[in-house]
Amino acid sequence: MNYLVGAFKPPCNVFISFADGRSRKQVPLKKENGKTVMVALFQSQENIVGEVVIEPIHGKKVEHNGVKIELLGQIELYFDRGNFYDFTSLVRELDIPGELYERKTYPFEFSTVEMPYESYNGVNVRLRYILKVTISRNFVSNIVECQDFVVRNYTPPPSINNSIKMEVGIEDCLHIEFEYSKSKYHLKDVIIGKIYFLLVRIKLKNMELEIRRRESTGSGPNTYVETETLAKFELMDGAAVRGESIPIRLFLSPYELTPTYRNINNKFSVKYYLNLVLVDEEDRRYFKQQEITMYRLLEAS
Repeated sequence: MNYLVGAFKPPCNVFISFADGRSRKQVPLKKENGKTVMVALFQSQENIVGEVVIEPIHGKKVEHNGVKIELLGQIELYFDRGNFYDFTSLVRELDIPGELYERKTYPFEFSTVEMPYESYNGVNVRLRYILKVTISRNFVSNIVECQDFVVRNYTPPPSINNSIKMEVGIEDCLHIEFEYSKSKYHLKDVIIGKIYFLLVRIKLKNMELEIRRRESTGSGPNTYVETETLAKFELMDGAAVRGESIPIRLFLSPYELTPTYRNINNKFSVKYYLNLVLVDEEDRRYFKQQEITMYRLLEAS
């Protein structure tokens, strides 16, 4: 029985490493099994350089039909789990068919790699980048080893960033104006604003501001929309009176936000909204929602 188990073990170990692995920034990545691992962080147009080490297990030879490494950018929709859509696919041949008896090291390089989309782990979709080494073999299954890495892309501050002014009204009962200082925010930004009560004839119990993320995947009849409330911030507890104004100051850094993603590879979008919620004494709720744009600013190291 033990002999049989051993027969299905791969005859070698495969290791993938980055040339600057020790100095490059590492970020957490949640794997499919729920565990979090630290992986290398890259951005678009960087060189991805490293080496693959193949180490035959003591006393075994590895017959193969060639060794290759691929750099893949993939989108997986969870309603179509297991089907990966490759939007980036580069390949380097590392070895011609032959036999391996001892440890062998293969350097690899992918230059100025176009990685237009960020890594993303969502409710219904995942976008990932991997290095995938394949040792092709006859009659038995290929040996495959993968190494994840994360891509984040940075945006300069927008040249135009208009404020948001909106009104909430219920005829002859309630008239509120609210203003946010801008409409585009970086991930560590602060939302600053003000709420003015122009007319209050209903008794308000409380008011809160929510940050919501809306992820839409698929298209047409196969569109799935998931809305998550990421933060709730109480603006007011108790009744408001006419002429009153309430300041808003909401720090975004404690929350796990991503940039706004619009129609990534025609597969998914991620949008963010500020949702103002008013609750009266009869527990009726009034909403006013406004989209904001999130972007990733290059952090000082």
